[in-house]
Amino acid sequence: MEFGSRLRQLRVGKFNQRELAEKVGIDFTYLSKIENGKMPPPSEEVIIKLANELGADADELLQLASKVPEDIKTVIHKSPGMPAFLRSISDLDDAEMKKLEEYARRMKAKREE
Repeated sequence: MEFGSRLRQLRVGKFNQRELAEKVGIDFTYLSKIENGKMPPPSEEVIIKLANELGADADELLQLASKVPEDIKTVIHKSPGMPAFLRSISDLDDAEMKKLEEYARRMKAKREE
């Protein structure tokens, strides 16, 4: 699914374009163009505001917009081995990624004991 289509799907039934645009501080015509795919997705800041107003997952919208959140960029730059690690897991399926995430959570919890 594309960003604009998903945004429209999340918005319909909750707000009209004008209401949502006003809440996040953008022009409603800009929002219309985003939803119709005539404009690229907005900035990370605006996407997060949209997600918050819509009760949506900001990470999902950022991913659809092909944007890497700033907090993730920080993690990537924190360790020189991180890019290689990310490449090594790039072909894992969803179930494998879940297992890896669970393992990482357990490691972190153990470290914090």
